[in-house]
Amino acid sequence: MGESGSAGAPAQEHGVWAVILALMLAMLLAALDQTIVSTALPTIVGEFGGLNHLSWVVTAYLLASTVSTPLWGKLGDQYGRRHLFQTAIVIFLVGSALCGLAGGMIELIAFRALQGLGGGGLMVLAMAIVGDVVAPRGRGRYQGFFGGVFAFASVVGPLLGGLFVDRLSWRWVFYINVPIGVVAMFVIAATLRGRRDRTPHVIDYRGAVLLAAAVTCVVLATSWGGSRYAWGSPPILGLGGAAVVLLVLWALAERRAAEPIIPLHLFRINVFSVTAAIGFVAGFTMMGTLAYLPLFLQVAHGVSATASGLYLLPMMAGMLGTSIASGQAISRTGHYRYFPIAGMAITTAALLLHGMSEHSSTLSMGVRFLILGVGLGLVMQVLVIAVQNVVDYRDLGVATSSVTFFRSIGGSFGVSLFGTVFAGQLAVRAEQALRGTSLPSGFDPAAVQGSPALLSRLPPDVAARVVHAYAEAATTIFLYAAPVAFAGFVLACFLRQVPLRTTVGASAPDLGEGYGAPCDRSSLEEIERALTVLMRRDPEAARLYRELARRAGYDLTAGAVWILARVARTGRAGRAALAARAGTTPESGARCAQPLVDRGLVERSGEDLVITGAGREAVRRMVAVRRAALARHLDGWNPDSDPELTALLSRLAAQTVGDDRDAPGAVGAPHRT
Repeated sequence: MGESGSAGAPAQEHGVWAVILALMLAMLLAALDQTIVSTALPTIVGEFGGLNHLSWVVTAYLLASTVSTPLWGKLGDQYGRRHLFQTAIVIFLVGSALCGLAGGMIELIAFRALQGLGGGGLMVLAMAIVGDVVAPRGRGRYQGFFGGVFAFASVVGPLLGGLFVDRLSWRWVFYINVPIGVVAMFVIAATLRGRRDRTPHVIDYRGAVLLAAAVTCVVLATSWGGSRYAWGSPPILGLGGAAVVLLVLWALAERRAAEPIIPLHLFRINVFSVTAAIGFVAGFTMMGTLAYLPLFLQVAHGVSATASGLYLLPMMAGMLGTSIASGQAISRTGHYRYFPIAGMAITTAALLLHGMSEHSSTLSMGVRFLILGVGLGLVMQVLVIAVQNVVDYRDLGVATSSVTFFRSIGGSFGVSLFGTVFAGQLAVRAEQALRGTSLPSGFDPAAVQGSPALLSRLPPDVAARVVHAYAEAATTIFLYAAPVAFAGFVLACFLRQVPLRTTVGASAPDLGEGYGAPCDRSSLEEIERALTVLMRRDPEAARLYRELARRAGYDLTAGAVWILARVARTGRAGRAALAARAGTTPESGARCAQPLVDRGLVERSGEDLVITGAGREAVRRMVAVRRAALARHLDGWNPDSDPELTALLSRLAAQTVGDDRDAPGAVGAPHRT
């Protein structure tokens, strides 16, 4: 159990589930903190003020988790994941506690960045540890659970955040992480053991730092431009110039890096460039609108934080539904090109036809949010599939992580830029609303822009005018997002349809990647993950083993094949132990093993069965049949040209013939000719 032994060594089922549940808890916390804070933002702004800093509460977390992901992944490969995962939990929990204790907006932003640094490690290491504790045949099932956790967190995050704000305090949005995280940490410490094998890496620290600095400069410029500083002011121009210089330095560093964060030659591949741009637009639109819709709902419609989360459920449900549907459709048809085209067209229409105000009905807003979610969901699943389908094997892992990287960075830019648009529009419209009105003594008209809570101090007629200003400022975000979404539609029209590889089609229903979970798997891990998904679709064990025997030239029952493979693993095995593994009686197991003895494939030695030379040859031939079947799924990638792929196919074939959990029901059945 745990990480000990070779990756994928089978563990006791209860031990595996203890580890998996702890990993899922940690993943849930990290995923929730991308969305749970959205419905708490109006309350936070009301307490701290600083509406122009609102976007950074979201952006700081997204940037830190996105940029740190590749570093966590490679450090885990190189130094072992157990202690590194515990370190990530500690960083995340410390950041969460400090966020809850924050006394001002700047403190909260800094602590959110710390929290995001730990969150990036939680998400990428949790997915990697699954491969260390679960045998290959079962990995697809467990990894599917993680995708479901991320999708679940995306849907319920805003609602849960609203519940904490209304029932407790916005600080509990962060405090709740601490007890759950502590439980996960102790379970991991008790059940997960350290790996003995290590994968050395040349980590691109320089590239990571330069890219993070360049992105931060751009986000700062879009956040401050037009609000704190004029767009043509020296600070904004300086940030823009610094971003350009840093990007040039990053490109030079990537050319010399042994393992670059994003290999520049990928941009010469049309499909990669197009999908990266579409991913940026999708993230930009989704996170940009999601961050400000709760503010619109809570201020313009006067609903509670919990209710604002409920209002967002149609949008999240639409995203989830079409993500699942598009992934399944792609797996069945092999065609992916039209999904992002339709998705970006629907998204553009939803943004252009928003027509919302403080008087909009709940039904009309729900329909608009649903349409927006449907459009975005059609895009989410496709991007990784399209890229994996065209890149070389050596670039498979980094190309996949790059697509999710651009989507996350797009989200950071969207939150930041829309924050600037909102603050600028609100400043103008609030000033117009308050012009010529009679205000309470000592009331600062500018203060209402930074704290919605001050609306209660205004006369009802004046407050209504300011609410209208808020509503117009918030819905203006949709109009600014529409041309960005339309650009995504135009880009999607240039996406080429390439015949889908079997392995790529198998990975289509991965909800985690569809919802933006960062990943940092190697090319080998991507192939192994796809093959394990395909292996879950194998026929029942009895039928599979009979087919293996037939193709290898043997007339054996499924149970006999399983017994032969189990004995061959160690050379000899006790008959009682084999029967217990198969869930049958020793007498039934003996009847099933008799044909093996008759054919000279095994011999009886007391209470043990011992493999013979002929038996080893039979198992070798069956494993070869299994390996050839797996190799056929690698259409477009030649396994014989890469030692990694050759070793992977041989290992998966050997591990899945005679797997403990594949004992067929035919064990103990009479031999049939």
